[in-house]
Amino acid sequence: MGVFLLPEEFDTDEGRRGAWRSLWLHDHGFIRKVHGNVRPIDEQMYRSAQPSPQDVKEWADKGLKTIINLRGLRNNVRQPGFWHLEREACEQAGIAMIDLRAYSREAPKPEFLVEIDKLFQDIQYPALMHCKSGADRAGLGGFLYRFLKLEEPIDVAREQLSLKYGHIKSGKTGVLDHFIDTYAAVAKYDGVEPGRQHFLEWVRTEYDRDAIKASFKPQALGTFLTDTLLRRE
Repeated sequence: MGVFLLPEEFDTDEGRRGAWRSLWLHDHGFIRKVHGNVRPIDEQMYRSAQPSPQDVKEWADKGLKTIINLRGLRNNVRQPGFWHLEREACEQAGIAMIDLRAYSREAPKPEFLVEIDKLFQDIQYPALMHCKSGADRAGLGGFLYRFLKLEEPIDVAREQLSLKYGHIKSGKTGVLDHFIDTYAAVAKYDGVEPGRQHFLEWVRTEYDRDAIKASFKPQALGTFLTDTLLRRE
């Protein structure tokens, strides 16, 4: 993951050099310079890979108000150098940066689902959601935005998790699709159309993320592609 820094370490020349190494080398920012996987979800919400400080400035010039960092904060007092650079760039640009940690190889935590639904109602738009590559966690965020905020049909919303964004369903990241399939099956059993209120009630009362993870079986080739070849986070 690269260089982890305290705020006071980031403020030093050595810390800043380490942060830039973290962004461009350890976090593969040099690849995102060619393909940032930037896509509109609708006219008010976008999704992308990890933005650079220059990307943040360009977003600000276009009127962006909020960035939701789906990589979240690490369980450490030190944060990756690329996080410090993004935080600083957002502060300089007047963009609200919200850290909300999602996972690409586990079913979403219930509190994450409740929190992101609330964010969709409360944040200033236009907004951007991002993860490292813009494929899996950004895809989950895109699905939830279209399903919870726009209240689109579940089969339309789940198109945010597809190969055209780089999401590979057959690898470990396919647990996100299995999560959606599990909810859709519950809605069918209950005799209702999948929808925001029914989904949130399921999350509050019945949802078992450990059972979803345990019942999902990734394929070897898909896991090789996501974990070894592409080195997804």
